[in-house]
Amino acid sequence: MLRRLTLAAAALVAASALALTACSAGGSPAPSATAGTPDADASVAIRLVLEPGNLDIRETAGAALDQILIDNVYQGLVSRTPEQDIVPALASDYEVSPDGLTYTFTLREGVTFHNGEELTPADVVWSLTQVRDTATYRDSARLAHVTGIAAEGQTITLTLDQPDSTLLWSLTGRAGLILKQDDTIDRKTAANGTGPYRLGTWKQGDSISFERNDDYWGDKAPVTEVVFDYIPDTQAALTGALAGELDVVTGFDATLKDQIEGNGDFVLETGASTDKGTLAMNSTKAPLDDVRVRQAIRQAIDKKSIVAALGAGQTQYGPIPELDPGYEDLSDTAPFDPEAAKKLLADANAEDLTLTLTLYSGYGTTVSQILVSNLADVGITLKVNPVEFPTWLNDVYINKDYDLSFVLHTEARDFENWANPDYYFTYDNPEVQRLYQESVAATDEGDAADLLAQAAAIVADDQAADWLYNGASVVAVGTHVTGMPTVNVNERLNLAELAKSKG
Repeated sequence: MLRRLTLAAAALVAASALALTACSAGGSPAPSATAGTPDADASVAIRLVLEPGNLDIRETAGAALDQILIDNVYQGLVSRTPEQDIVPALASDYEVSPDGLTYTFTLREGVTFHNGEELTPADVVWSLTQVRDTATYRDSARLAHVTGIAAEGQTITLTLDQPDSTLLWSLTGRAGLILKQDDTIDRKTAANGTGPYRLGTWKQGDSISFERNDDYWGDKAPVTEVVFDYIPDTQAALTGALAGELDVVTGFDATLKDQIEGNGDFVLETGASTDKGTLAMNSTKAPLDDVRVRQAIRQAIDKKSIVAALGAGQTQYGPIPELDPGYEDLSDTAPFDPEAAKKLLADANAEDLTLTLTLYSGYGTTVSQILVSNLADVGITLKVNPVEFPTWLNDVYINKDYDLSFVLHTEARDFENWANPDYYFTYDNPEVQRLYQESVAATDEGDAADLLAQAAAIVADDQAADWLYNGASVVAVGTHVTGMPTVNVNERLNLAELAKSKG
């Protein structure tokens, strides 16, 4: 599923018996460490990197939509905190039966859509049914085990044909968003949600603005407006910040910390993330169909040098990052060892290789330059082919016409892609697919995570790809701004508590 990746700079919940209540939509963002007297009339300018092609969150791929629209404009029955905890949203509470086959949600009363119409249980049933039954909607397959969607009063009941430990997590994303039944808006250019912000204006190629929803059912947003300025170039973003044109800079370069903090107006904050700098290898093509060649590539790459060059993040050696269930240290599957890499290439009769790395041009050159140098050290010539995103989408993602490709996959709990032989990774292992399905069907959280760990170890042992680093969320926050999330900001950006002080 393409929503699993973002081109910035750029599931697993147990179905055991639960009964949770809360009064807020989604979790509190990891707060920025700044202070001031909030200005209710303030406008906050936030630099983002990748602009969405359109706003249709049901049918358009790409995490650029999830990042800004979920939680802020559109909401589901449940949401997730930046730390990946699941919390009530449009449902005031929920419960999962011990057998994992029945999910019961209590829908809040007094909620209205941005067009003023009331949120009804019928809207919930319609929204979830539409997603489940429309294969072209993003994440439709995530509701495949939901056989019944019904409402009685304010109670929404989902029934399953088998346990699905990923369902609650799926409902915090696109699969669970609640829209107005039979809404006639053009979702490519307009939005009608229940969140704390309404869509303002979209100046394509420049910015998207949100306006405070003064009829919001929860606590009102502390600022009147948020403007997302799309500035791919980091130096341009730095210049804009120092000129006072930006209040927050996401996707920032951690090596520029001294420059942006120099005048005391910004603080550079780093938070954990599920960003995975992934080097995909097309194992359907020679010589990458030889596991020795793939392992040689992995052992030729000095991941510590990549992390050092980026100035933030940590090394990663398997498909599951540390924040996600099933994580294990898999560094022994391909430790940095250029001499071992050379021997593997010789054993495979694959010396003096020439390979092409196809990647989105917006990533810059830091990672690709290190890859070129590292692979040259073991006799592999790497040609770098930077392309625009539509070209990458067509050539790599759709047609799988590539040798190597680099993508920063931001989505949490996305191991399912390694269990999908049709995904652009081209990885096909029936044992991994079996373990993943068993994990999904598990009703114990520990069992589900253990099955994922087993599957991830196989993927790493198969040298299915390389995971160059687990990125950090690097955000420069103005000292006059509070409530800015700093964890997993490439994935989701809940701005419900964003505030800006006067002056």
